[in-house]
Amino acid sequence: MGPIFLKAFRVYGGENIQHSNNAESATATTSEDEDESDTEDQEKCEEIEYIEVSEILAMDDLEFHLPKNQQCACHLLNLVSTVDVDTAQMDETYKRLSRSSFSKCWALWNKTGRSNKAAEMMEEKCSLQLIRPNATQWNSLFLSVERILKIMKEKGDGAFRNLCAEFKIPMFTPAEKAFLGEYITAMAPVAKAINILQGETNVHMGWLVPTLNIMVSKLKRAKISMKLCKSLVDAILTGVNKRFGDMLNDPELIAAAILLPKFKTYWTTDADILKLGLDFIKGNMEEISQLTSDGTSSEDEDFFKPLKSSQAQHGPVVLESYLTCAGDDMGVLKTFPPLLKLSLRLNTPLPASAACERLFSTGGLIFSPKRARINSKNFENQLLLKLNKNTAPL
Repeated sequence: MGPIFLKAFRVYGGENIQHSNNAESATATTSEDEDESDTEDQEKCEEIEYIEVSEILAMDDLEFHLPKNQQCACHLLNLVSTVDVDTAQMDETYKRLSRSSFSKCWALWNKTGRSNKAAEMMEEKCSLQLIRPNATQWNSLFLSVERILKIMKEKGDGAFRNLCAEFKIPMFTPAEKAFLGEYITAMAPVAKAINILQGETNVHMGWLVPTLNIMVSKLKRAKISMKLCKSLVDAILTGVNKRFGDMLNDPELIAAAILLPKFKTYWTTDADILKLGLDFIKGNMEEISQLTSDGTSSEDEDFFKPLKSSQAQHGPVVLESYLTCAGDDMGVLKTFPPLLKLSLRLNTPLPASAACERLFSTGGLIFSPKRARINSKNFENQLLLKLNKNTAPL
């Protein structure tokens, strides 16, 4: 059993487990005593009653419940842009141009990535280095192709042709350059959506549905003027519908978007989608007002309780006032306490796990093999200081 599990039992275990740990620490270091302690531990382990977690969570009177599982939106979008787009290869024109264009791109990336002389020549003649795609980095392929097009646009076709000649790589044809341009146009909304959703300071769960909705709208508008990458846009839209179909129609996620003053109901014109979210908000406002009224003092103690209860019954009026309010900052919610409570509940989670992954990455850098004996408190303090070093002081 690893040290993490041992600490979990030591901190959150019962009296018997703590007593056994104390007994183990008090035993002598002789072999006979170790054998006796091992036998006692085995007997105590046999006496432990194991209970399924699902049975505990299924209890009606349980105070806490696990939240609904929410997949990382950025990871799903990355799957759309790397896996689902392969269905565009069914179009023969797209398949031919894609293979020829990306074969030349990969030749450039491999040449500058494996040869220092080629990398120095690229930086000397183009004042920029190529970005090499990385399978573990989101948007890396998009950024790499975008850098190649930027160099060709700034330095001209002649300079780039001479560079390709020195690298002994064929120059891009006009059709291939047009294909790469349309590829960037098609993938730009997806890359922008990933960058937005992986934030952790000003991003909430309510950003998910509006971001996806606007991304789909931009893709459909871009498809109209395309000639070579229409099948790519169709593949992206199909992948988004396959991986986000349930989320786009989830009343809870729609309500989370409506309860953000930045979006409200401006992000879509679909009345059926908005109705799902508004009905969810109205139903939960009734529950919140009922819980609030049950928790307050009786009418004998509070003389003005009837006035408060009469105001709590006008939930639709409060919602309509919020929707017609002109402000778009989060401070607007403070004037609508029932909506503020519901918004805090729905928008506290993040739509992506990028923040957690950054935390784990930073923790791995701190907890290095040379610092394996660092205690948990010191490790936690260093991790918090590292992640909040750029935060303004209060």
